[in-house]
Amino acid sequence: MKKDVNINVHHLTRVEGHGNILVDVKKGKIEECTWQVPESPRFFEAMIRGRHYTEVARITSRICGICSIGHTLASVKATESACGIEITEQVKKLRTILKHAENFDSHVLHVGVLVAPDLLGAPSVFPLVASHGPVVACVLRLKRLGHEWGSVLAGRTTHPTTVIPGGFSKMLTKKDLVDLKEKILASVDDINTLVATVASLAPNIPAFDRPTEYVAVSSDDEYGLYDGLIQTTMPDGKKERFSVADYKLVTNEYVSPNSTAKYAKHNMDSYAAGALARFNNNREQLHPEAKKIAEALGMTSLVTNPYLNSAAQVIECVHSVYDSLRLIDELVADPDYDPHQELVKPTRFGNGSSAVEVPRGILFHEYTYDKEGMCIGGNCIIPTNQNHGNIQLDFDKLVPEMLEADKSEEEMTLALEMLVRAYDPCISCSAHYLDVRFKK
Repeated sequence: MKKDVNINVHHLTRVEGHGNILVDVKKGKIEECTWQVPESPRFFEAMIRGRHYTEVARITSRICGICSIGHTLASVKATESACGIEITEQVKKLRTILKHAENFDSHVLHVGVLVAPDLLGAPSVFPLVASHGPVVACVLRLKRLGHEWGSVLAGRTTHPTTVIPGGFSKMLTKKDLVDLKEKILASVDDINTLVATVASLAPNIPAFDRPTEYVAVSSDDEYGLYDGLIQTTMPDGKKERFSVADYKLVTNEYVSPNSTAKYAKHNMDSYAAGALARFNNNREQLHPEAKKIAEALGMTSLVTNPYLNSAAQVIECVHSVYDSLRLIDELVADPDYDPHQELVKPTRFGNGSSAVEVPRGILFHEYTYDKEGMCIGGNCIIPTNQNHGNIQLDFDKLVPEMLEADKSEEEMTLALEMLVRAYDPCISCSAHYLDVRFKK
């Protein structure tokens, strides 16, 4: 049917930042189909120049209030790389538990508060308080757990204070670790409730398929989150790995006229980052309990439906719980665990890069320090700016399919909004570009 469609979603709700959806169809012909990012750009790379290496993570943690832990970890890792600092295995395990806390905290919020209303036909989470009160209460308890889990390790979840180059300014005692374990164990029933709820709503997740390239941290030692190499997985399952220092060979940033955030691409015209990208790269390294959830959701091989990023987040919540319990047990059983170990000091100053997985995908930080330890340059590539191009290509495939299926304008609008929300974008964090024209 040849029809007119005019979709103009200004300031999409239930996402972080400002994004617009524009679709204009005249007599069945698509005149415009655009994912637009007009968010004001922010230049944290400029803010860190002239700062001492001990200050940089404090500044870059402010890039995002949701991924504040991830930015802190990426920052200190890049600084440690530039300064020749080798942290202890105990510190690495604590930071991994902290990374799990952030992913858990953010995923619970996204799935339970931002995505669930779409799956239940509600405009927001507030009507669900009356219709699904116990589940909403469960989500809020899990959200509180994630916040407390991160705060006990990092001093505070938003803008951490204890994570610094060379280790922690304050490490947990074994008693602290045991207390944290008990707190996490007490949440298992709520986690099972969340999983069961998402499984029951899975039939409401739109059926859509667009194979793309998936980029994530990958490691032979863990489900890639805190540390590892850069790995890409193609639609045919072919994988390729890169050192973190070579991150620009993968990201290949470029400017789009539709966005104040740069886009990224590698082997294809776009790639995806996020929970689904991590799942497609690392699913064999999930904890057995998380693998069970993946099997129950039918996610046993390469998944190419971007709407299922939210399901991958639920799988990761389960993985984060059980992998953190494992790491806590290892630290408590370690006879050499020392909560008073000294910070590792710099052995040089130069250039260093890092890659850490934050809830929305792979995050890169790079710094250069002079001989006095002062920052003379930096670069941050945010997960969402790596996803913008992929969202646009999803739109380009989805809109014609919906027109062919004779979807109503309301159905098309909801499907496009849900698609963007599935990526869990942090839009304002991704805006790092400004077109300046000088008039003489």
